[in-house]
Amino acid sequence: MAMVAIVGMPGSGKSEAAKPFLDAGFERVYFGGIVVEEVRSRNFEVNEANEKLVREELREKHGMAAMAVLSIPKIEAAVKAKKNVLIDGLYSWEELLVLREKFPELKVIAVFASPSIRHERLASRKERPLFKAEAETRDKSEIESLNKGGPIAIADFTILNEGSKKELQKQSELILKKLK
Repeated sequence: MAMVAIVGMPGSGKSEAAKPFLDAGFERVYFGGIVVEEVRSRNFEVNEANEKLVREELREKHGMAAMAVLSIPKIEAAVKAKKNVLIDGLYSWEELLVLREKFPELKVIAVFASPSIRHERLASRKERPLFKAEAETRDKSEIESLNKGGPIAIADFTILNEGSKKELQKQSELILKKLK
C-alpha cells in the first residue's frame, strides 16, 4: 500500500497532480472537508470567510496539526481496508509531523510553480478566483500563519509545474510508478 500527500502553494497544480493517483484508485482524504463539514453543521454559508473562521477555531482548539489529527480516523479506515491513500490539503509542518509519526510510510509530493504563473492561474480559475493582490496576501498568510513551507521543502518528490496539464500528469504518473 502507498500513502501520499500532495503539497504546494495556491495555484501550483495540486489538484491536477492528484488526478493520476485518484484514477489509480487511491482513497482521497481531504483535510478541507473537515472545515466544510463543520461550516455546514453550523448552518453557515460555505464561503471563504466562514471556512477561514472555522479553520482558525479548529486550529485554536486542536493546534496547528488540527486537520491531520481530525483526519486520522479516515486515514486509518482506508489503511484498514487496504487502500492506497491520497492526502489532499496537508498544509502545516505540524500536520506533517503528526502524520509521519503515525504513518511513517507517508511520501510527500510537492508541486511547484513560480508566483507569476500561480497567480495567473488563480486569476483565471472558475471557482474561487483570486487576483494578484489577493493571491499575494494568501501566499504570505499560508507561509507565515500556516507553516506551509516545511512540507514543501522536505518533500520526497518535487514536480515543477510550469507547462501543460498533460506534462504535470505525466510527472505524477512517473512518481506513481516509483511508489508501486
